[in-house]
Amino acid sequence: MIGIVVGDLLLKNNLNLDNMKLIPIRDKNLKLDGGAMFGVVPKVIWRKVYPADENNLCNWAMRCLLVDTGDRKVLIDNGVGDKQDEKFFKHYYLNGDFSIEKELQKNGYSFEDITDVVLTHLHFDHCGGSVYYDENRELKLTYPNADYWISEKQWNWAVNPNRREKASFLKENILPIQDYGKLQLVKEDEKELFPGFVVKQYHGHTDGQLIPHIQYKGKTIAYMGDLLPSTAHIPMPWVMSYDTRPLLTLEDKKRFFKEAIEEDYILFFEHDLYYEACTLKETEKGIRLDKTFTLQEYFNE
Repeated sequence: MIGIVVGDLLLKNNLNLDNMKLIPIRDKNLKLDGGAMFGVVPKVIWRKVYPADENNLCNWAMRCLLVDTGDRKVLIDNGVGDKQDEKFFKHYYLNGDFSIEKELQKNGYSFEDITDVVLTHLHFDHCGGSVYYDENRELKLTYPNADYWISEKQWNWAVNPNRREKASFLKENILPIQDYGKLQLVKEDEKELFPGFVVKQYHGHTDGQLIPHIQYKGKTIAYMGDLLPSTAHIPMPWVMSYDTRPLLTLEDKKRFFKEAIEEDYILFFEHDLYYEACTLKETEKGIRLDKTFTLQEYFNE
């Protein structure tokens, strides 16, 4: 039996976690307004660390993560999908020669191989690839053999959207998951979903965002979702205007940073176009970026 301590959790199982694989899976990039992404931070400051074009748009990755434990193939988030019309997508300037399907195939996987989809939250750029239209314009699940894991707070928040977030919660991305009987709701603030795979809830960006914490080769990999969209968002005041409760985001960051510094986490970024992963360091000015790298580089794979 293997015992692995994750926070206060003791995971006991007969799975050899040394055989786990972590594979970044890219969807297309999208462009979002720099002011919206950096909130109260003035452009003269944020443009020094994250560039914008002539329209004040910054380019952002949609970087998912496949966790292959052998028994399970777990995909964290799944990009924007292709269900919306041209009018919708023209606001986001999708770019880059990436797609979830091509990235999976390149690594030897198919949609049917995925056993679990963990959604950090239900904004369209994180869950849009969950569902597609078939040739008869019927909504079908992209991952037909997978359970879809979402926090109960986020599910209730999304199906009864507030005015601020309503444009980001699209019913065609969400409701078919329940209709096909594949919805798995996470009620706990911290829960082990699979051996070596724990999710924790954070609420400043949106209610019930799940942040996966993965035990891999003696390290904890935290998939940052929109808690920290990029390395540029590490300083405490750098909070998105998209966040529903920015003061709570500050508390979320403080809570996360405490654990990350104490346990020497590796942060894996969903939206940072330039850096896949990093470590943190504590300085006189607060928590700051330490080293950047890809998971492949860090683990010499």
